[in-house]
Amino acid sequence: MARKMLVDGDLNQTNNEGAEYDFDLFVIGAGSGGVRAARFSANYGAKVGICELPFHPISSEVIGGVGGTCVIRGCVPKKILVYGATFGGEIEDARNYGWEVNEKLDFNWKKLLQKKTDEINRLNGIYKRLLSNASVKLLEGEGKIVGPNKVEVTQPDGTKLSYSAKHILIATGSRAHRPPIPGQELAITSDEALSLDDLPKRAVVFGGGYIAVEFASIWRGLGATVDLFYRKELPLRGFDDEMRAVVARNLEGRGIKLHPQTNLMELVKTDNGIKVITDHGGELIADVVLFATGRLPNTKRLNLEAVGVEIDKTGAVKVDEYSRTNIPSIWAVGDVTNRMNLTPVALMEGTCFATTVFGGESSKPDYRNIPCAVFSIPPLSIVGLSEEEAIEQVNGDVLVFTSTFNPMKNTVSGRQEKTIMKLVVDAETDKVLGASMCGPDAPEIMQGIAVALKCGATKAQFDSTVGIHPSAAEEFVTMHSVSRRVTARGKAKTNL
Repeated sequence: MARKMLVDGDLNQTNNEGAEYDFDLFVIGAGSGGVRAARFSANYGAKVGICELPFHPISSEVIGGVGGTCVIRGCVPKKILVYGATFGGEIEDARNYGWEVNEKLDFNWKKLLQKKTDEINRLNGIYKRLLSNASVKLLEGEGKIVGPNKVEVTQPDGTKLSYSAKHILIATGSRAHRPPIPGQELAITSDEALSLDDLPKRAVVFGGGYIAVEFASIWRGLGATVDLFYRKELPLRGFDDEMRAVVARNLEGRGIKLHPQTNLMELVKTDNGIKVITDHGGELIADVVLFATGRLPNTKRLNLEAVGVEIDKTGAVKVDEYSRTNIPSIWAVGDVTNRMNLTPVALMEGTCFATTVFGGESSKPDYRNIPCAVFSIPPLSIVGLSEEEAIEQVNGDVLVFTSTFNPMKNTVSGRQEKTIMKLVVDAETDKVLGASMCGPDAPEIMQGIAVALKCGATKAQFDSTVGIHPSAAEEFVTMHSVSRRVTARGKAKTNL
């Protein structure tokens, strides 16, 4: 049995302390966060059950799969397609490095698609084995909460199973949102985009977030014509403005047609494809239209309102700093809480939950200096504060260091695509508050920079670090000249 513990007075207390339960913990949703929480809780001695919908690459309210969005229809298959799309440009660049490449290059979409499918099937099996090896009972079916300590699992054949649990953890993630415009049923979401039978020749992407930018890069890299529509002046709202502008230039440089400050108003099926009508009166024909306009927490079918679990206007489960809902026995982690929607964050939240409830130690997720990446071609990666965030939060001046250069590889290949790096520093303390990079290998480089920021590194420590030469990464330790100094109000003070 799980070790009993008390955290901050009552974190492990429920309304029925003396009751007997089928499980110490029952998890609804076997994605990254749910599986991590289940495994770690079981390792602490808890009796754990978990349920997940039947496996399918394209999710719905009744199909899903162990591994969740990231493994089956998100990060992993997306990155595989990004790799595939990158090779097109690499082959072209190879010509100036002496490789005699035939003029005709053929690409086999179905072969890449099958390789992707094989990999997610393999990972689905690995996740199942991880649960089995941790002695977690896996149930296939749709779970919903029917009481503070009761869950009901509807199996694929319609059979309903009822279980009691001392603690219930919601980890059902999020699902793609479709904007309510006429003809919306003609569009696809990222789920379908990862499993298309045929590679589109003409693609329209609607959205300005990382999913939109990534799929635009993928399809363009594989040879399609791509039109990217978004409502703001620049894509990637919420990222550093300077980096957003760089990404936009790179997208255009790769041949993607950008349509800023433009909304889609209607989709119409025609004999030639899907007619896309914009709010500016423009029209074009596409083979596929991707809606990448955000995701919403997956809570509609969990019966939360009947049980009394509080949710916000988007459907996200409201939780405290320990991931606990207003019902003491019910918790939630991952995208379903709409805090910071990244797979490694869901893993962190799941780990902290298990440590708090079953591990004997109070543990809260730390959301400071979490790195992330946009796998556009080339990629963008950041950690810490953007320049705009630093200006809002720092009491005093902010120093901005930037470096823009032509990567060494491009000097021979002839590709006209700059890499840009940036450090944001508190002028008073010399502490590095944020770092960002857009260019080849940015995510690999930024992971190491994230460790430095987590340790509270100063600009002087960056400057005293010896670089690896020749590499792009060494630029982070050779940016000695201040690009600009700004006040807390964001008003330029000195340009150096």
